[in-house]
Amino acid sequence: MTPSAPWWPLVDPTGLGREWCDYWRDTAERQWLYLDVMRRRGNQYLEHIAKTRPHVLGFETELIMDGRDLPHPVNYELMRVIPPDGVDVQPGKRPFVVVDPRAGHGPGIGGFKPDSEIGVALKAGHPCYFVGFLPHPVRGQQVEDVVEAEIEFLKAVIERHPDISEKPMVVGNCQAGWQIMMAAALEPDCFGPILIAGAPLSYWAGERGKAPMRYTGGMVGGSWSTAFASDLGDGLFDGAWLVQNFENMNPANTLWSKQYRLFSQIDTEAKRYLDFERWWGGHVVLAADEIQYIVDQLFIGNRLSSAQLITRDGRRIDLRNVRSPIVVFCSKGDDITPPPQALGWVRDLYANEDDLVANDQTIVYCIHDTTGHLGIFVSSSVSRKEHTEFTDNMDYIDVLPPGLYRTDVNDIESLDQAGPSDDNYLLTFTRQDIESLDEVVNPIEADDRRFAAVEHLSRVNLGIYRTWLQPLIRAVVTPETARLSRRFHPLRLRYRLFSDDNPVMSGVAEMAAAVTAERHPVNDHNRWRQLEKMGSEMIENTLDKVRDLRDEWVEQTFMTVYGREGLQLLAGLGAQDRQVRFRPGVEPEHRRFVAQRQKQLRERVDQGGVKAAVMRAIIHILGGGTSTDERNFERLEMVHTELEPGLSLSEYKAHVREQFLILRTDHESAMAALPQLLKGANTKSRQQWLARIEHVVEASSTLDSAREERLIEVRQAFLPKGQQTRETPSGDQQA
Repeated sequence: MTPSAPWWPLVDPTGLGREWCDYWRDTAERQWLYLDVMRRRGNQYLEHIAKTRPHVLGFETELIMDGRDLPHPVNYELMRVIPPDGVDVQPGKRPFVVVDPRAGHGPGIGGFKPDSEIGVALKAGHPCYFVGFLPHPVRGQQVEDVVEAEIEFLKAVIERHPDISEKPMVVGNCQAGWQIMMAAALEPDCFGPILIAGAPLSYWAGERGKAPMRYTGGMVGGSWSTAFASDLGDGLFDGAWLVQNFENMNPANTLWSKQYRLFSQIDTEAKRYLDFERWWGGHVVLAADEIQYIVDQLFIGNRLSSAQLITRDGRRIDLRNVRSPIVVFCSKGDDITPPPQALGWVRDLYANEDDLVANDQTIVYCIHDTTGHLGIFVSSSVSRKEHTEFTDNMDYIDVLPPGLYRTDVNDIESLDQAGPSDDNYLLTFTRQDIESLDEVVNPIEADDRRFAAVEHLSRVNLGIYRTWLQPLIRAVVTPETARLSRRFHPLRLRYRLFSDDNPVMSGVAEMAAAVTAERHPVNDHNRWRQLEKMGSEMIENTLDKVRDLRDEWVEQTFMTVYGREGLQLLAGLGAQDRQVRFRPGVEPEHRRFVAQRQKQLRERVDQGGVKAAVMRAIIHILGGGTSTDERNFERLEMVHTELEPGLSLSEYKAHVREQFLILRTDHESAMAALPQLLKGANTKSRQQWLARIEHVVEASSTLDSAREERLIEVRQAFLPKGQQTRETPSGDQQA
């Protein structure tokens, strides 16, 4: 504080002048400390990019497989995560594989800190693996090569755990999400449950007034600009351009908020800021063929969600081939992958619930209310809550019957009956109709026509560029000019300029050390500090308004230009009754497949004997409502222990899932078939099975009235009145 003097109250009765002196000194000190953090950030950047395998993982790893050794080499690697001290991995638990996104940044964000996807899985006792990548691609590598490499990585993980019958759980963040979905569609037997976090799969989808990034392809005239950027890089696309696109989405945060947060909290914020910047500034590059495929086939073409992608050997990439449960985690606060883009593919591929059942597909989605794109897989609070619950309940998700479910993570204290769960949250699953996704996806046929027009224009412009301009660009670009263009990219330059390589920064470290030794911070009650915060809020609000005006202009321009009838006529979209978005789910061949699948399920209604009857009865009692939660899986685990100890866990799950499916397909016939399934079992045997059923369903909590009624129904099926007094021979008889 400013030294007191007896005359201060006379000349400064309000104390405003003294607060100004304190504030001025604090601000000057913060400026030096802020500049020193910028210097440390620059040095950190140079050290990071100098590494052969730069990543930001917070765990030690062991290289298991190098993608450069595969028949189609890629710059991806499979690594085993070494558990830290004090963390015990249980050999019998299914392995977890986390695949990091390659969207301009380096690898490691999925295991950035202890409260992360990898950290949560390790704490739960799962062996963990990480799929990362090197900064530079192998020349000529394709997206398909990367997908095949990830399949080989999963096969290697499975081989390392021969005693585990369950397939690995795979987590894909952002770009890695659609990549592992492609892999799972090609090799479904390699995958256990799949969690895709913040992953776009339906690229035309979006709500008007939001998600302005989906208009980018149309605003630049298609993918010719991608080819141009790759040619300037001599066949390499600089990922810094992708990062710059992300930053442009929120100019207030990029230009002001992030830096002011550091400046205003310089005494406590530096470490968190530097840790994040180590990942954010670790830009990587992509092969030209990779990024062109991504833009043409996915972002502009939207061919993944419509099963129109074909591999070089003629295989169709159809997401309906995925046999593993899929958990889609997205957020309303994510403007890079909003919920419509994360979930629209479900509506594109499946016409109704019968389609999901016929394809034996379980899809669970969770929509966070507020967190941003990075928060979905970086936020500690999200990891401790949502990711922990997903990890702990993946076995339950693995046995959910085919269908669409919305999942919610509830505070355990808010529930009337907590049941057997001993953690702070309870995961609940509520059945949803496919049509209910329309409230999330907001499909608009007129917008689909606009994006279809963009796709056509993109092909035309790309052809013109490749014919007339590309030969000229490639003739003048050399490897050295490409390297210099990446080196002097504005995003990279802002790190280098503040490093110790710049002579202007000499003396900053010494000055910052002196300031730290004699620091004089002011508290939040200082009125000048409060005025500073008010000014910061005004700047942030102004930049937000500018962003909103920009986004509104972009959307209106896109809608006007690509909504013109003349342009759509030139794009071959003149017929108003023509369907511009291909929906494979309504093809006649698929309809026949659905009908055949339903017929097969109905034929199995009276097959399976006593074991099928017991499992069907338990599922009927516990799952008769429209929603379920993790407590029911704890009951099903008890069934495995008490009734089916001879089955492996994977066999038991298949048995449970089949009975779920039969009940879901024709519930009335499935329950009516119980007497037929019990045929041959004597009264004593039925009484014993019924006693076990009652023990399982009543063990964890008191049954509500609806489940009590279903239990009475099961009792009547197991012990009809005519058998309750009949003499029975000793011993159990099973069908």
